[in-house]
Amino acid sequence: MSLSPFHLAIPVYDLPAARRFYGEVFGLAEGRSSDHWVDFDFFGHQLVIHEHPKTASQESAHCNPVDGHDVPVPHFGVVLEWARWEALAERLRGFGVQFVIEPYVRFKGQVGEQATMFLFDPCGNALEFKAFKDIGQLFAK
Repeated sequence: MSLSPFHLAIPVYDLPAARRFYGEVFGLAEGRSSDHWVDFDFFGHQLVIHEHPKTASQESAHCNPVDGHDVPVPHFGVVLEWARWEALAERLRGFGVQFVIEPYVRFKGQVGEQATMFLFDPCGNALEFKAFKDIGQLFAK
């Protein structure tokens, strides 16, 4: 499957903290930047953090129940290869990141079985990272 990179611009109310989080904690390469925004190579996609006052969803996340967990909404992230997902989980643990939902396998033994983890960046933006042993299960019902 060949995909085009997506572009996502998100609000951050503490640009230096968010820049450190995405650059150092995640290890993402930084692209262009200004005093008010920073581009990152987000696993082959373009993520831009823009300085912006705190939003309502950053103040207090809404959650929906999924597989026995409260999933924060809105959220974004990337579907990674299994080994890369495991390596990211270990990297984040090594930096002491607090997970909203600890890395685990969701829907075990069912259609759509996947590894997943949820966390917040320092500005309250929710992220989810997934992996499938069978990528054909990505949209399976």
